Amino acid sequence: MSKLITYLSESKTFFLQAANSTYVIKIHELGFPLHMHWGATVAPQSVDGLVVRRDRSFGPNVVPGDRLFSLDGAPQECPVYGTSDYRQPAVEVYQPVDGSRILDLRYKSHRIESGKPALEGLPATFTNKSEDAETLVLVLEDAKLGLSVEVLYSVFAAYPVLTRSTRFVNRGKDSLNIRRALSSSVDFTSSYANYHFLQLSGAWARERDVIVTPLRRGIQSVDSKRGVSSHQQNPFFALTELGANEEHGNVYGFNLIYSGNFIATVERDSHDCVRAQIGINPFDFDWQLDSGATFQTPEAVLVFSPNGLGEMSRQLHRFYRAHLLHGEWKDKERPILVNNWEATYFDFDAEKLERIAKAGADIGLELFVLDDGWFGRRNDDRTSLGDWVVDRNKLPNGLTDLGKRVNGQGMKFGLWFEPEMISPDSDLYRAHPDWCVHVPGRQRTEGRSQYILDISRPEVREEIQRSISKILREAPISYVKWDMNRHMTECGSAALPPERQQETAHRYVLGLYSMMEYFTKEFPHILFEGCSGGGGRFDAGILYYMPQIWTSDNSDAISRLRIQYGTSLAYPLSTMAAHVSVVPNHQVGRVTPFRTRGHVAMTGAFGYEMDLSAVSAEDRAEAIEQVKFYKQVRGLLMNGDLYRLKSPFTSNESAWIVVAADQSEAVATHVTILCQPSCGIDYVTLRGLDPKRSYRVVGTEEVYRGDLLMQCGLSITMPTCDFFSQIWHLKAV
Repeated sequence: MSKLITYLSESKTFFLQAANSTYVIKIHELGFPLHMHWGATVAPQSVDGLVVRRDRSFGPNVVPGDRLFSLDGAPQECPVYGTSDYRQPAVEVYQPVDGSRILDLRYKSHRIESGKPALEGLPATFTNKSEDAETLVLVLEDAKLGLSVEVLYSVFAAYPVLTRSTRFVNRGKDSLNIRRALSSSVDFTSSYANYHFLQLSGAWARERDVIVTPLRRGIQSVDSKRGVSSHQQNPFFALTELGANEEHGNVYGFNLIYSGNFIATVERDSHDCVRAQIGINPFDFDWQLDSGATFQTPEAVLVFSPNGLGEMSRQLHRFYRAHLLHGEWKDKERPILVNNWEATYFDFDAEKLERIAKAGADIGLELFVLDDGWFGRRNDDRTSLGDWVVDRNKLPNGLTDLGKRVNGQGMKFGLWFEPEMISPDSDLYRAHPDWCVHVPGRQRTEGRSQYILDISRPEVREEIQRSISKILREAPISYVKWDMNRHMTECGSAALPPERQQETAHRYVLGLYSMMEYFTKEFPHILFEGCSGGGGRFDAGILYYMPQIWTSDNSDAISRLRIQYGTSLAYPLSTMAAHVSVVPNHQVGRVTPFRTRGHVAMTGAFGYEMDLSAVSAEDRAEAIEQVKFYKQVRGLLMNGDLYRLKSPFTSNESAWIVVAADQSEAVATHVTILCQPSCGIDYVTLRGLDPKRSYRVVGTEEVYRGDLLMQCGLSITMPTCDFFSQIWHLKAV
């Protein structure tokens, strides 16, 4: 492997080479690490000429009398509060001994390591072999405080990806309070002022809308204060060059591997310089760092694409499949499932569930999932969370019997849990009312008639692990859907002293990761699927433990066009669980063809959310064909390269193609949203194919060269109804 990180000692410059991109850091003569370049590849060389010295009005000077250098205009790698930079800092530390918040971090040392270190207590990307990556650890120090701040940069040989995180080490004698600890901060020059800010925002059942706005002077940001990454915002954003699209233009993507409160900000200052930051939200965050203690921030993933949003997404998808997802299910084909939720809700018994499983098995499905309602006295959503004991009124012979019945149909058996929650009406709450997240003396706000268990506490995690593990060991369970259906209020922990209460939200996330680590290691054969009211915690932190997430509680195919399009900007198709559900759709009341529902759901980890024994003969025949087709192309759809062809955000259509890595095969899908009268002849032009190879449309005699398909396209059948879809399977000949 060629060297990925080069240090030029004479100019104190670091060149981090990641595939076809370069990130350059220079240590200023005063010890400040400066950002010099991030973008297309440049060879290691002197960059001294890029350090601009300029007198800036109202820009305080670090060296008295030297008016040509101010941190307020310097492109910094780790900006701090209070020492002449008026922009948003990446680090802020309160010093109780004198009430100061001033930091002065200067370069002390560095080391370059092969491979990539794990982050204590946090999910992070990893290397399969040490030669896959190199890591720069830049050690900065505030000598007065004895505080070391280690900025970690890892670059990967095969991907234009850089990962960043920050580690605090208190080597002083006094305790400190970390109030702001961002994972990444990048300063761009004024030539980036015409870029746009792309965010993924929404709400429950309407997650990850793509919103793009020009950078304006001031601060643009997205964040979560809900205790989770949230339906409302996603810990991802991109800076896109003016005019950039799927195929053209420079794009810089930022994604945080974290499942709690986050902030992502872009600040364009009065001189049009641009600062992009991402990390733990400093809102209601304060971490007491005692003498000798350390604190590690989550990891940020930074990706550069000179070829638009499409290339950015494909690089992230490939990188996450190789270096984030792990465990037995990392590369396995996911089973096609049927979930009983919309078929029965809370009203079921063993016979009804067995009938649904049999109907699924008869059309070739591989997994039956029992959703909410199987435990305690759970006849609605107001009771029993935390009491993970089988409801013998519904299932008199228990889960083991039901699992055997399902297995007898030739299907695997899966189960729903909501491990992090507790109902006020539950035996667990009556026994341990202080185990929920709360503030003594304050009202305990309910959400969905439930509270959140304080999993920052080891004894709470141990009880959850004990009770759920008992179920997982007794019944033949191959899949778990891990749900989380309310956000944090009255954020406090009975186990923490007053001065540490603002650590609660982050300690909760660390407790969540600890539990997920336990369950995925204790039960490695189980496929775990993340969920939070659908897509309310669709983030890279969860994906480290669970290779797929229920993308949204909204299973309407037309709504899913936008939801899945937005999600795909950052996350691989293999991570997006998508199901065919009944019509009228239970979330929006829309009626769409069964065929279209299948075509849209096949884009992700595929399944059904219905009683297939109750569908028409026509729909059942269509389902059989869908399952047969999906099994033929499942590996391609899960691991191929995605090209988004038409956006449902900007047109009456949505189209995409998934292409095999060797370009030997592809599946293209097109959906017309509303049917228009007197339509002209329309085509969908494809991407990602080999222009010199010929491709046959499977099931026909049609053969086309790749260049023709990518220049002229495939003709679209004239829609005969709203929500009309087509799918093409192409194979090289």
